[in-house]
Amino acid sequence: QVQLTASGGGSVQPGGSLRLSCASSELTVKRGYMGWFRQAPGKEREGVASIGRLSGQKWYPDDKKGPFTISQDNAKNTVYLQLNSLTPEDTAMYYCAEDQGVQGWDSLKPDLYHTWSQGTQVTVSS
Repeated sequence: QVQLTASGGGSVQPGGSLRLSCASSELTVKRGYMGWFRQAPGKEREGVASIGRLSGQKWYPDDKKGPFTISQDNAKNTVYLQLNSLTPEDTAMYYCAEDQGVQGWDSLKPDLYHTWSQGTQVTVSS
Protein backbone atom coordinates (compact mmCIF):
# COMPACT_ATOMS: atom_id res chain seq x y z
CA GLN A 1 0.00 0.00 0.00
CA VAL A 2 1.26 3.44 -0.92
CA GLN A 3 2.51 5.59 1.92
CA LEU A 4 2.88 9.35 1.79
CA THR A 5 5.24 11.17 4.15
CA ALA A 6 4.76 14.90 4.67
CA SER A 7 7.47 17.04 6.20
CA GLY A 8 8.78 20.59 6.40
CA GLY A 9 6.33 22.24 8.75
CA GLY A 10 7.42 24.57 11.51
CA SER A 11 6.94 27.90 13.22
CA VAL A 12 7.57 31.13 11.35
CA GLN A 13 6.82 34.81 11.75
CA PRO A 14 4.27 36.57 9.55
CA GLY A 15 5.73 37.17 6.12
CA GLY A 16 7.95 34.14 6.39
CA SER A 17 8.26 31.11 4.14
CA LEU A 18 8.30 27.35 4.42
CA ARG A 19 8.65 24.50 1.93
CA LEU A 20 6.66 21.38 2.59
CA SER A 21 7.56 18.02 1.03
CA CYS A 22 5.45 14.97 0.34
CA ALA A 23 7.35 11.81 -0.52
CA SER A 24 5.56 8.79 -1.96
CA SER A 25 6.69 5.23 -1.28
CA GLU A 26 5.78 4.25 -4.86
CA LEU A 27 8.76 3.52 -7.09
CA THR A 28 7.10 5.11 -10.12
CA VAL A 29 4.84 8.06 -10.67
CA LYS A 30 1.32 7.08 -11.68
CA ARG A 31 -1.60 9.00 -13.11
CA GLY A 32 -3.93 11.10 -11.04
CA TYR A 33 -3.36 14.05 -8.79
CA MET A 34 -1.55 14.90 -5.60
CA GLY A 35 -3.02 17.64 -3.50
CA TRP A 36 -2.02 19.66 -0.49
CA PHE A 37 -4.71 20.32 2.09
CA ARG A 38 -4.87 22.02 5.43
CA GLN A 39 -7.11 21.96 8.45
CA ALA A 40 -7.20 24.53 11.20
CA PRO A 41 -8.86 23.81 14.56
CA GLY A 42 -12.63 24.02 14.25
CA LYS A 43 -12.53 24.35 10.47
CA GLU A 44 -13.09 22.00 7.56
CA ARG A 45 -10.19 20.58 5.61
CA GLU A 46 -9.53 22.67 2.51
CA GLY A 47 -7.45 22.23 -0.62
CA VAL A 48 -4.62 24.71 -1.19
CA ALA A 49 -2.90 23.29 -4.28
CA SER A 50 -2.83 20.23 -6.52
CA ILE A 51 -0.74 18.89 -9.37
CA GLY A 52 -1.29 16.30 -12.06
CA ARG A 53 1.36 13.63 -11.53
CA LEU A 54 1.86 12.98 -15.24
CA SER A 55 0.45 16.17 -16.79
CA GLY A 56 2.02 18.63 -14.33
CA GLN A 57 -1.20 20.68 -14.48
CA LYS A 58 -1.58 22.80 -11.37
CA TRP A 59 -4.67 23.98 -9.57
CA TYR A 60 -5.04 26.57 -6.80
CA PRO A 61 -7.93 28.25 -5.05
CA ASP A 62 -8.15 31.83 -6.27
CA ASP A 63 -6.84 33.26 -2.99
CA LYS A 64 -3.75 30.99 -2.95
CA LYS A 65 -2.37 31.85 -6.40
CA GLY A 66 0.93 33.63 -5.90
CA PRO A 67 1.79 32.99 -2.26
CA PHE A 68 1.64 29.18 -2.61
CA THR A 69 3.44 27.19 -5.33
CA ILE A 70 3.21 23.46 -5.92
CA SER A 71 5.91 21.56 -7.78
CA GLN A 72 7.16 18.02 -8.17
CA ASP A 73 10.32 16.03 -8.73
CA ASN A 74 9.20 12.83 -10.41
CA ALA A 75 12.66 11.28 -10.15
CA LYS A 76 12.24 11.42 -6.38
CA ASN A 77 8.45 10.90 -6.51
CA THR A 78 8.12 13.93 -4.26
CA VAL A 79 5.75 16.88 -4.41
CA TYR A 80 6.58 20.21 -2.82
CA LEU A 81 4.51 23.12 -1.57
CA GLN A 82 6.29 26.45 -1.26
CA LEU A 83 4.51 28.71 1.20
CA ASN A 84 5.40 32.40 0.95
CA SER A 85 4.07 35.54 2.62
CA LEU A 86 2.61 33.49 5.42
CA THR A 87 0.01 35.03 7.70
CA PRO A 88 -1.46 33.80 11.01
CA GLU A 89 -4.51 32.65 9.02
CA ASP A 90 -2.25 30.06 7.36
CA THR A 91 -1.71 28.31 10.69
CA ALA A 92 -3.00 24.75 10.30
CA MET A 93 -2.06 21.12 9.99
CA TYR A 94 -1.04 20.46 6.40
CA TYR A 95 -1.55 17.13 4.65
CA CYS A 96 -0.79 15.74 1.22
CA ALA A 97 -2.99 13.22 -0.52
CA GLU A 98 -2.89 11.27 -3.75
CA ASP A 99 -5.49 9.52 -5.86
CA GLN A 100 -5.32 8.08 -9.35
CA GLY A 101 -9.00 8.69 -10.00
CA VAL A 102 -9.07 12.42 -9.35
CA GLN A 103 -9.64 14.76 -12.27
CA GLY A 104 -8.16 18.24 -12.48
CA TRP A 105 -11.31 20.24 -11.90
CA ASP A 106 -12.04 18.22 -8.73
CA SER A 107 -8.48 17.99 -7.47
CA LEU A 108 -8.94 20.46 -4.60
CA LYS A 109 -11.77 18.45 -3.04
CA PRO A 110 -10.41 16.41 -0.09
CA ASP A 111 -13.29 13.92 -0.06
CA LEU A 112 -12.13 12.47 -3.39
CA TYR A 113 -8.74 11.33 -2.11
CA HIS A 114 -8.10 7.93 -0.58
CA THR A 115 -4.40 7.99 0.35
CA TRP A 116 -3.26 10.55 2.92
CA SER A 117 -0.08 11.49 4.67
CA GLN A 118 0.29 12.25 8.33
CA GLY A 119 0.05 15.98 9.00
CA THR A 120 2.82 18.51 9.32
CA GLN A 121 2.08 21.54 11.48
CA VAL A 122 2.55 25.08 10.19
CA THR A 123 2.32 27.83 12.80
CA VAL A 124 2.57 31.51 11.88
CA SER A 125 2.84 33.93 14.76
CA SER A 126 4.86 36.89 15.94
